[in-house]
Amino acid sequence: MRLLLSLLLSLTLCAADARKPNILIILADDLGYGDIRAYNPTRGKIPTPHLDKLISEGMRFTDGHSSSGVCSPSRYALLTGRYHWRTRLQSGIVGVFGEPLIAPDRLTVASLAKQHGYRTAAIGKWHLGWDWPIPEGDRTLFRNFKEADKSSPETNRATWAKVFDQKISGGPTTRGFDSYFGTDVPNWPPYCFIENDRTIGIPSVPLPAEFFRNHLASTPGPALPDWKLEAILPALTERACTFITNAARKPEPFLLYLPLTTPHTPLAVNEEWKGKSGLNNAAADLIMETDAAVGKVLAALEASGAAKDTLVLFTSDNGFASYVGVKDLEKQGHFPSGPLRDYKTSVYEGGHRVAFVARWPGQVAAGSTCDQLVHQADIIATVGDILQAKLPANAAEDSFSFLPLLKGSSTPTRQNAISCAAAGTPGLRLGSWKYIPTQPAQLYDLSSDLGETKNLAAEQPERVTTMKTLLEKLIMDGRSTLGEAQKNDVEVVRYPKAGAPKAKAAKKVK
Repeated sequence: MRLLLSLLLSLTLCAADARKPNILIILADDLGYGDIRAYNPTRGKIPTPHLDKLISEGMRFTDGHSSSGVCSPSRYALLTGRYHWRTRLQSGIVGVFGEPLIAPDRLTVASLAKQHGYRTAAIGKWHLGWDWPIPEGDRTLFRNFKEADKSSPETNRATWAKVFDQKISGGPTTRGFDSYFGTDVPNWPPYCFIENDRTIGIPSVPLPAEFFRNHLASTPGPALPDWKLEAILPALTERACTFITNAARKPEPFLLYLPLTTPHTPLAVNEEWKGKSGLNNAAADLIMETDAAVGKVLAALEASGAAKDTLVLFTSDNGFASYVGVKDLEKQGHFPSGPLRDYKTSVYEGGHRVAFVARWPGQVAAGSTCDQLVHQADIIATVGDILQAKLPANAAEDSFSFLPLLKGSSTPTRQNAISCAAAGTPGLRLGSWKYIPTQPAQLYDLSSDLGETKNLAAEQPERVTTMKTLLEKLIMDGRSTLGEAQKNDVEVVRYPKAGAPKAKAAKKVK
């Protein structure tokens, strides 16, 4: 009898293990490593109760990285498992009304999941380009629009209406997602929501110049007559909750990619959250509002009954944007980068070391911490590992499964990783060592110098040579994982002309 019960229990456990989990990937925008209280308990002053709770229920990675210190490249690497610098995007981001960065035939985490019976959705900020149906002769009107240029406003509106009344190809629904809802870039035109392959409404009203004085890093362009920036985050949150509620009733598992638009500019804080941080800083208030939005999504997941069967991954595309009042925040005791050097755009750790959290009930130990090196490019290989899917040779070339780490292993799953500055300067990790190929070269031992204050390149010339050789190999092989060599899309720029970014060392804890 005991043998029979044991066998039944074993079979039950195997069936549970074989069940495909739902996957929820939440990507914050410009959230610094130190902006979550659980990551920065002594120098973090912004309450983040919902993210803190998520961390307490799962695993907190302390050495997680995005592909770049800015937006588009990190999103590319997360979705494809391939470093962005293997594409045409050697520096910077996909521009206003830019073309698709992900090739049509490239495997994404969404298309992989879809191949294995998942219902897939993207809700939020895309910023990876579309094939906008803009006539060549009208491109100036879409990329270099100035509100002051009122030479022919009626003609302008007619041109916008003609373009925005057509389908838009090359977006999320052509890259593995069954559905999409969001704003391509919340601080860029068109100022409207997009659903699947069409704008919701026809943005035809130029936003007034004064509109942008209070919204940093925003670009003028066509908008809906009643467009409200404050409405974006609540709308995305509501859509995500609705999707989860409906998807949980379906027999197939779901994958939801939820790239939030906050706390990136525009700093459009809703009235309920204005001043809530107590730091007299809109970005700090917006972090609290973002935390609350995540809390609503997780509550919907719980209410749907699907939480126990869902792997939740939370991270950020890059570090905190220094131009939204970082000096004032630090004077008040809040350090958005925590112990790290520098901020968004930088090759230093504050640019790309980000919060990286995994919750998976019954699979990931609650309240656990992992100090191993992981990268957002690893997500697709991890999903593939969970699904027991063999990835093609020409896919996920830089993706290493961290599933063993989720299961409690202490053995590193990747030995090296590359994260870049916005200007393209690469930073190569090999174990705890970090090499930056500037002139002069930079070398830091992060195990003893997390703030990157002491350049050891002159003292360790052999290690510099080793890492320089490794960087070249990773470039030339077209991959960092094992397998046959692949081709980069373009010739890779090894040493961008911009050189080393201007940055400062993290302040010492007093």
